[in-house]
Amino acid sequence: MIKKLLNTKMKFTKNQKGLTLIELLVVIVILGIIAAIAIPAVMNNRVDAAKNTNTQNLSILQDAVNRYNFMNGENPTDLTTLKSAESGETNKGGPFIAEVPKPEKFGDCKATDFSLSGGKVTIVEGESVVTTACTK
Repeated sequence: MIKKLLNTKMKFTKNQKGLTLIELLVVIVILGIIAAIAIPAVMNNRVDAAKNTNTQNLSILQDAVNRYNFMNGENPTDLTTLKSAESGETNKGGPFIAEVPKPEKFGDCKATDFSLSGGKVTIVEGESVVTTACTK
């Protein structure tokens, strides 16, 4: 019974030279549905990843500022001070960070840089402080 069914199927596929238009349209529709579901999910993941990156960079920079303050008894004048490895009366124990990162830009977040004010690191867009749109 199964052998007869397979032989019938084999005869049918030997005569067929390609896909019919209906089969091709069904495949295209299925791929379109998959793309419509997958693309928004992937794009949302990119936004979340950029927010996580900004949050982690803020945390790393704040930690470097706190270590600088602990070692030197004062806050650094700016974030580039954290990179220098000078020894002496000022900036003991450096460098505190290898490189000052740039914030990730995406969607509503148009951040331009990280800023240091009074020992607190923030994300800035032009002249204004932005934190909620760029971090989690």
